[in-house]
Amino acid sequence: MIKRTASARAASAVDRRDFIRLAGATAAAWLTLGATSDRVRIVASLTALPLDDELTRRSMTESATTRLGGLIAGLRQRGWVEGVNYHFEIRSSFGGPDKLKAAVQELIDLKPDVILTGSTGETAAVMAATKTIPIVFATSNDPVGNGFVESLAHPGGNVTGFTSSTAEMGGKWLQLIREAVPDIARVGVLFNPASTPRAGRFYLDSIEQEAAASGVTVVLAPVSTAADIDRAISRFSESPKAAMISLVDSFLVVNRQAIVATTAKYSVPMIYPFHYFMDAGGLMSYGPTLEVRSADYVDLILRGTKAGDLPVQSPRKYELLINRTVANALGLTIPFTLLARADEIRE
Repeated sequence: MIKRTASARAASAVDRRDFIRLAGATAAAWLTLGATSDRVRIVASLTALPLDDELTRRSMTESATTRLGGLIAGLRQRGWVEGVNYHFEIRSSFGGPDKLKAAVQELIDLKPDVILTGSTGETAAVMAATKTIPIVFATSNDPVGNGFVESLAHPGGNVTGFTSSTAEMGGKWLQLIREAVPDIARVGVLFNPASTPRAGRFYLDSIEQEAAASGVTVVLAPVSTAADIDRAISRFSESPKAAMISLVDSFLVVNRQAIVATTAKYSVPMIYPFHYFMDAGGLMSYGPTLEVRSADYVDLILRGTKAGDLPVQSPRKYELLINRTVANALGLTIPFTLLARADEIRE
């Protein structure tokens, strides 16, 4: 178990221009590392977050500690130097369907060698726009069910990538929040049907199975706009006692600050699928450990490997994070047996 203070957790930020300048200083070595020199490649990325979101800014300034920063650092290790033998382009799909369509078209017009996507909705939109440009999804919870790939082992087509969780995670989240709040009679499930896998059903089956076995009532709390968040959470502050589960959902990640603030306002315990919510002051999260492995696939694709020949990879480790200060504020005493299993306890 690792205990970290806020100062210890804060990664040292590097200005992106300094980072690129540092990468350029290694340009003389890129031929030795085996990158081809015939032309400058284009690596494109589509994100559901606004470009001025804290997570986006952090991704572009911290090297190996974030997905995009780690990608750039990983490519440099493999001989690909930004501004020398490839260019990195990023666009945001935030702002609704029209913005998504425009962002995808902007990237397609660049004729990139590979496009990285960050959510299920983005992957579907890019796939609808091209059947030839290689696509690597950073997270997809049901790539076979969504029709992205033929199978995990043999994706086929022009798409591959990484999954972030399985359908059984729903039941695991319920087990964990019940350990933290053992006397709950209800569990609310927060999600946006438009942006979570199978409109929520991907996780709901296992949540409902676990709830039936433990005598807990499942109450759906769908939201479609930021204005819905307060109403969706506030009703779980009333009797009978309840806790909540946040599903894997790009809409919820974008609105994580408002969600966490609202749970504090109404004293509603909630478990989240990503550490991003913990950084915003959440109670607990259980999800995949961040592993920046996309550089491996992007490198292979830039060298000529077909995306459809690269198997979809699943997380190798999941981590449990608990914020004991938030628990105290909610009037919860987290059992020692649960604290002992935590990978990180925040104070």
